[in-house]
Amino acid sequence: MIPRTVYEPEHEMFRDSVRRFLEKEAVPFHGDWEKAGQIDRALWKKAGAQGFLCPTVPEAFGGVGADFRYNAIVDEEVARLGLTGIGFGLHSDIVAPYLIHHGSEFLKEKYLPGMVSGDIVTAIAMTEPAAGSDLQGVKTTAVRDGDHYLINGSKTFITNGQLADMVIVVCKTDPAAGANGTSLFVVDAGVEGFSKGQNLEKIGMKAQDTSELFFQDVRVPQENLLGKAGMGFAYLMQELPQERLSVGVNAVANAEAALEWTTEYVREREAFGKPLAKFQNTRFKLAELATEVSVARTFLDRCLDLHIQGQLDVPTAAQVKLWCTDMQCRVLDECLQLHGGYGYMWEYPIARAWADARVQRIYAGTNEIMKEIIARSLV
Repeated sequence: MIPRTVYEPEHEMFRDSVRRFLEKEAVPFHGDWEKAGQIDRALWKKAGAQGFLCPTVPEAFGGVGADFRYNAIVDEEVARLGLTGIGFGLHSDIVAPYLIHHGSEFLKEKYLPGMVSGDIVTAIAMTEPAAGSDLQGVKTTAVRDGDHYLINGSKTFITNGQLADMVIVVCKTDPAAGANGTSLFVVDAGVEGFSKGQNLEKIGMKAQDTSELFFQDVRVPQENLLGKAGMGFAYLMQELPQERLSVGVNAVANAEAALEWTTEYVREREAFGKPLAKFQNTRFKLAELATEVSVARTFLDRCLDLHIQGQLDVPTAAQVKLWCTDMQCRVLDECLQLHGGYGYMWEYPIARAWADARVQRIYAGTNEIMKEIIARSLV
């Protein structure tokens, strides 16, 4: 394997702490959380106490002001252990930057310390029943009413939806203005008119609470507007590269883990009187998969390095998301095949990983949208 140079020794010390924490506090319980449809809320506070939430939040708001590599390490270890119910990445990698980069001092002081400690769990509500990757097509509205806005509409497929204490909601403040009429609002759970629908039943990621959200004349004060009115679409475009990089981080770490599980399995499992690893087909398949994972890891690490330097652009982030998630699904499918019938059994990690990975090519913008973004940059 090509040596990784993106991380320093202090990052690897942090990784060891994260891995030990997850092996103790999450791995033994994840099966139960899958049955419950969400993780134990207490895990958020335990993670916060260890400094594993929102590492990039400045010290003034309770964080440590670290760079994104610390977020990536948490993402990698969660993915490596198959803990897809844990929504730390959405909370730390996606929601926190909106507040850090675009929030007023009031909003930062109100929410960031609780996000770091795990007392506040967050979500972002973009997708609607009739608007997914096309963010300009959202129908949820926020209409000015004196010093407040009235929000009406619905969202779906919202990660952390059931546990969320605060949600960033994408709304149209001027439907006639297209992208320039989109704004972001911070909405607290429990306010009148804001309700959470059912915890959606998915084919994978069964321990992740994914919900419908409904807004009926939800009254939010003007200070809950995130940034400036009409700038929401620009903010979304600015933050999406990090979100897509995070998806790539998860994809590669999970594929590496699947390759390790499969290599161990074929060494032990016998057919026709000898281990599966002795068959040429098995060895050739493993060679192909190891090469794919190595290529993806090298590309991803370079993009992570670019991101730390503030140089990861939108088309390259789209390439990361496209390549790494397609690779992840190919690798997991081949690894499941090498497990034979046992690969189809839910008790085996490869079965869970295979089902969980399919959504990676859909959220954060479908891979077809990634191709469009890349193509536009070329022609």
